[in-house]
Amino acid sequence: MTRWWTAFALVASLALLGFAHLSEVIWDLTPCNLCLKAREVYWGAAAVALVATLWHLLSRGSRGTPRIAAFLLAVIFATGAVTSVFHMGGELKWWDLPATCMAGGTVDLASMASLAMGTGPIKPVAMCDAVTWRFLGVSMAGWNALIAAALAVISLLAAKRPKDARAPRS
Repeated sequence: MTRWWTAFALVASLALLGFAHLSEVIWDLTPCNLCLKAREVYWGAAAVALVATLWHLLSRGSRGTPRIAAFLLAVIFATGAVTSVFHMGGELKWWDLPATCMAGGTVDLASMASLAMGTGPIKPVAMCDAVTWRFLGVSMAGWNALIAAALAVISLLAAKRPKDARAPRS
């Protein structure tokens, strides 16, 4: 697993991003500001994992996965876990969320013009402290925290390669 961890992290990050985007289309879930921040984490992880996987392929796997990439992925995924725990805590009313958590989504000129002329639909604002989706009693932010924490731990384990996987000394 450690040899191809970055490729797996790339696939996992893209799958999570795909699920988040599909949830907007299929279930009409509007992302809040913290949901969008959580996606930025996976975009960053996908970029690091892509570069590291390409490095691994171009070097023909002779040196294994770059350890620095696994450490970077651990930091990125840990950041995502912390962000999601913060989001989940706001949903559970453990603490107050900042004022920037009032809305999310995108705004374009056409929708603003139609809203100003009274011809466009009024979309509800996505609030960060409102749970809009649950699975097995856990919100999307909660699942994201669990998944990101697991990916961070696996990244740390992948960074600690066994001695036989290291490059020979000259």
